[in-house]
Amino acid sequence: MMPPQILSDFDISAKMQKCVKLGKCVKLGYQYLVNHFVAFILVPILVILSIQVPNCGLREILPNFNCLQSDHIQILSCSFFVIFLSTIYNLSKPRTLYLVDFACYKAPAALRVTSGAFTEHSKIIFEAEPKSFEFQQKVLERTGLGEETCLPPALHLIPPDPTLEASREEAEMVIFSALDSLFLKTGLSPKDIDILVVNTSFCSLTPSLSSVVINKFKMKDGVKSFNILGMGCSGSLVSISLVRDLLQVHPSYNAVVVSAELVTIGYYKGKERSMLVPNCLFRMGGAAIYFSTRKSFGNFEAKYRLLHLLRRNTASDDRSYNCVYLKEDQKGNLGVWLSKELMAVAGEGLKLNLTALGPLVLPASEKLLYLVNLIARKIFSHRWRPYIPDFKQAFEHFCIHAGGRAVIDGVQDSLQLSMEQVEASRSTLHRFGNTSSSSLWYVMSYLEAKGRMKKRDRILQISFGSGYKCNTAVWECIETVETPSGGPWMDCIDKYPACLPRVIKSTH
Repeated sequence: MMPPQILSDFDISAKMQKCVKLGKCVKLGYQYLVNHFVAFILVPILVILSIQVPNCGLREILPNFNCLQSDHIQILSCSFFVIFLSTIYNLSKPRTLYLVDFACYKAPAALRVTSGAFTEHSKIIFEAEPKSFEFQQKVLERTGLGEETCLPPALHLIPPDPTLEASREEAEMVIFSALDSLFLKTGLSPKDIDILVVNTSFCSLTPSLSSVVINKFKMKDGVKSFNILGMGCSGSLVSISLVRDLLQVHPSYNAVVVSAELVTIGYYKGKERSMLVPNCLFRMGGAAIYFSTRKSFGNFEAKYRLLHLLRRNTASDDRSYNCVYLKEDQKGNLGVWLSKELMAVAGEGLKLNLTALGPLVLPASEKLLYLVNLIARKIFSHRWRPYIPDFKQAFEHFCIHAGGRAVIDGVQDSLQLSMEQVEASRSTLHRFGNTSSSSLWYVMSYLEAKGRMKKRDRILQISFGSGYKCNTAVWECIETVETPSGGPWMDCIDKYPACLPRVIKSTH
């Protein structure tokens, strides 16, 4: 027989499980009732009308019909007025932005950098600075990066060669490959591109990257080109915001955004710890995305439509402004500087964005709970904890910028997401590393490769970047996306989700 104490603990545990299940059932019932409240009201009314109308005699219906005939002028006038207002509304509302398709760069296996190789190279490079090597090694073990991330050729050299010429070679390798993949997938011709936006974080080249792309692919002379620099990991959504506004003015245009991170120029060889962290996190990557506002793309020719795009700059003081930027140390070594307050500022930006996004996307059940909580706190006590809406009710998928383990952990805790809901971001970080602004598209590609993108699914993209910025975009899947036969995850998707330890020790 089991001891009485064990039996008592077992009974308590069973009762707690029953309470949890009951609570979940009550919450699901509440959500269904509130979110379908209009249907619950209209259905009984329609049933009553369907029963009563057939029972009415012709004597009751004909007088009303004759009355309508006598007032046909008023009816026509009202109809014309309604049509006129509808036309004005349709002409004044913004055109829908369609994401037709996108392609991500996949580096060749020859550029792969294992943790062991990275450690050996760092040991040689920082031979005169053993403390810098030890610090960088500790960071690398906790980044969440796997053994297949890639660095550009210049950073495989000993010592590395972070020159502008090497950065240009990296840019051409990443951007040209991503665009070639996009043209192959969509059938889009380079001469059909009317708007080209290229965003990178830190590398400003002459001639500009957009000019290099235009000359390489022999694009038409009238193409409108833009280069966006300094937006960091939020550059992709900043570029999409620009494209959205441009396509409102030129609705028949085709637009392509290229997001790339040129890590060559940002490699740091000094000893400031805040500037050594990016060496361990950033890896090469890029994406090319095709946009249009033509209505024909809404008939299942495009993959997604943009529902909302919010840009939030949290630079209300020097603390947020100085979180991420490119600088030189006292010895003239160039590198990316990351503040210790980075996560705190990122959390503030995310809170502001979600506060603005909530009324637009949350279901009625969550809005009602938030309103009741707010009123109760105002009337009764400010000690009541504010209600945090459940954003999992509004979205099927979450694409979090794969900036590092701490970034993903922070967003997961803030939104109370499950491991499955952050699986795509963690897998992207492990396989490709932090590819800056293009990481969102590797995350989206992961979800497609897993066959999870279903019709009418809504996707929340969250990106952070220098400035300090937090940008969010909400997309709706137009039609179920077929599992792609190619793409960056083609040869490794079956390995994920992988069981990733918090600390990955190097074998060297």
